[in-house]
Amino acid sequence: MRTEIIRDIEDVGSFTSKLFEWSKKFEDVVFLDSNQIIDKNSEYDAVLAVDAFTALKTNVGQTIEQLEEYQSITKDWIFGYLTYDLKNEIEDLNSNNSDYLNFTNLYFFQPKKIFFIKEGKVKCCYLKMVDDEFEKDYSEILKIRTSTQKSNSTIEIKKRIDRETYIHKVNTALEHIHRGDIYEMNFCQEFYIENHDFEPETCFVKLNKIAKAPFTSFLKHEKCYAIGSSPERYLKKNGNKIISQPIKGTAKRDENIETDEKLKSDLKTNQKELSENVMIVDLVRNDLSKIAKKGSVNVDELCHVYTYNQVHQMISTISAQLKKDVSLSDILKATFPMGSMTGAPKISAMQIIEELESTKRGLYSGCIGYISPNGDFDFNVVIRSILHNSKNKYTSLMVGSAITQAAQPDQEYDECLVKAKALFEVLNARS
Repeated sequence: MRTEIIRDIEDVGSFTSKLFEWSKKFEDVVFLDSNQIIDKNSEYDAVLAVDAFTALKTNVGQTIEQLEEYQSITKDWIFGYLTYDLKNEIEDLNSNNSDYLNFTNLYFFQPKKIFFIKEGKVKCCYLKMVDDEFEKDYSEILKIRTSTQKSNSTIEIKKRIDRETYIHKVNTALEHIHRGDIYEMNFCQEFYIENHDFEPETCFVKLNKIAKAPFTSFLKHEKCYAIGSSPERYLKKNGNKIISQPIKGTAKRDENIETDEKLKSDLKTNQKELSENVMIVDLVRNDLSKIAKKGSVNVDELCHVYTYNQVHQMISTISAQLKKDVSLSDILKATFPMGSMTGAPKISAMQIIEELESTKRGLYSGCIGYISPNGDFDFNVVIRSILHNSKNKYTSLMVGSAITQAAQPDQEYDECLVKAKALFEVLNARS
């Protein structure tokens, strides 16, 4: 079905930049970049998928079942996204908040051309119908000269809610916690720009250079763009093994080495952040237990602090062995949306999220990734992202934090700003 061609790469970073630049001419693009941050669960250094041969785009009905059917029919690589609002199909929930981006609930496509970069090599997988274009494409990629444009103009970014309103809503969430309705909730707020013309690809290059996150992604479909620097994996399937790596716990970086180390050390021992992380680990363990062999759910890593360009992050790794005959839709229905972006108990948290938040999440808190021909997959969590609709000229930037009994509303607001720092910088934005 596909022709595979492998080439050596002299400079992975340079080649990856050229490859992304080359992708601009296509209407359907998914680009995933680990920024060469490799761990034992890494699969590829970077992946580019372009040019849809077939596609699934849907807003209603049995969306997850449709995805499973589409994957079984194509028996090929498919790339795309799931939005947070698929929760409404999985549980008896709804999403009535305003939506200014208009991403469909789910979109996946079968690319004509895929590039997998790993360990100094690129594997190019072309559908047979276009494999005669490879040599021309590859020559074109190598000749590309990349450059980053700089913008001097500052953009005013608006807040969907002001600080005072944010604090009031967090206090409302705390009332729910004190009543026992929930014990943790991820509460998000939106910053946005209207009538905004900008170059999404240039924005992505700038963001990736600043953040260098391990689950960076760029998605383009019709007039919708996702430009992300996510540090978080939602879910990976490799054979019979399933892995989730939730994040809870964030600390800013500092240019002073001693100060930076203290910030990292403080995060490791911060009881609030530790409790947040452990709560979500328990939630993920519970989700995975629905689809796992008895006794196979394991916490491989608990509350480990990783350092990235912009932030220190507390991450845990949970794995499990899947039961026999567990389907793709079984896995997604058991685990989506990811617990780190909802709270616990999950359904109650999602109900309160809908009441308190002012914007429909859409792709934010969803995931972007791929499914392989044999049904393996890898998906990130869409956070630290800029979402843009070029038709509406609307740009959205959402950030959130976990609210627990120990939450201080002012500090939660400041944590949101820490997470948004790189995104503001890329947009030359000020609030």
